[in-house]
Amino acid sequence: MRDMQISTTPNPAPVPDERLAEILAAPGFGTHFTDHMVTVEWTPEQGWHDARVTPYGPLSMDPATAVLHYAQEIFEGMKAYRHDDGSVWTFRPEENAERMVRSSQRLALPVLPTEDFVAAVDALVAVDERWVPDATGEKSLYLRPFMFASEVFLGVRPAQHVTFMVIASPAGAYFKGGVQPVSLWLTEEYTRAGRGGMGAAKTGGNYASSLVAQQEAIAHGCDQVVFLDAEHGRYVEELGGMNLYFVHRDGHISTPATGTILEGITRASIIELAQKAGHQVEERRFSIDEWRDGVTSGEITEIFACGTAAVVTPVGALRWDGGEVPATTGGSPVALAVRQALVDLQYGRADDTFGWMHRVV
Repeated sequence: MRDMQISTTPNPAPVPDERLAEILAAPGFGTHFTDHMVTVEWTPEQGWHDARVTPYGPLSMDPATAVLHYAQEIFEGMKAYRHDDGSVWTFRPEENAERMVRSSQRLALPVLPTEDFVAAVDALVAVDERWVPDATGEKSLYLRPFMFASEVFLGVRPAQHVTFMVIASPAGAYFKGGVQPVSLWLTEEYTRAGRGGMGAAKTGGNYASSLVAQQEAIAHGCDQVVFLDAEHGRYVEELGGMNLYFVHRDGHISTPATGTILEGITRASIIELAQKAGHQVEERRFSIDEWRDGVTSGEITEIFACGTAAVVTPVGALRWDGGEVPATTGGSPVALAVRQALVDLQYGRADDTFGWMHRVV
């Protein structure tokens, strides 16, 4: 659907200003939701149609709705940022749109054009602009576009009715007391994705399959889980929800190559920011042995991870059943510098020389 026309039905009972102020003072993450949501329908006959902003509320779903049985669904995660002048911006929304295209193709879902994805997100941010917090404490409005098989049908085939939606939730800083290193657990039993699988698609099944390994990590006193490749069981892929980087003694940075891991928007942005700061960045296979030996020898001076929620976080110790690689000892100067550069850009405190920011309001 080109030049998507989006109708708007205002919420007759929006959250009162006093209550909204309380929410924005301590929003948490994914706990409170804005007054409205976006919905767009798709069928083979009509394509994308009936785009609308309506009051936020529950969905009425038949028990035979296809997504409940075959998990044909995808989603995105992104944020809107309030700048000091009161304007509101999103960060590289067209990249999220294009990743959703790739996810759609892998999950046999219809492709929503990039411009329509951006228009739908903009429509929700514009109507719920008062929900975008100020930048204090790295607050933002978290945006969740998603698409699912909404056809009522129990046959195993691509759905003939699909729904795309966007909801939003104000978000506080990921780290309450400042950026802290995360401890990691190396799972030796579970893998996230294999060759030809859905690893590069942003689909709920990937996250569902990571939860038992994440439970294992928490049971061993760690914050996050590290997955190795399914074929050899020795190459580092990613964490449950974050990409990894390894800083070498000479300043160059290695990050696991994509293919079976999610192509993170933050990941790609950090590669460009690090290169601009003078770091050579290589995307390649990175083995768990290289991690262990590199930290031991001092060849690896710093390890960090990134994602939409945490932005950038230093990595501490890596543990597994019967072993441990300690944290690097030189602090996290590269991680913190890259993180600051990215956050300053997102909140309008630095010049957007990359053209990454998209003004909404």
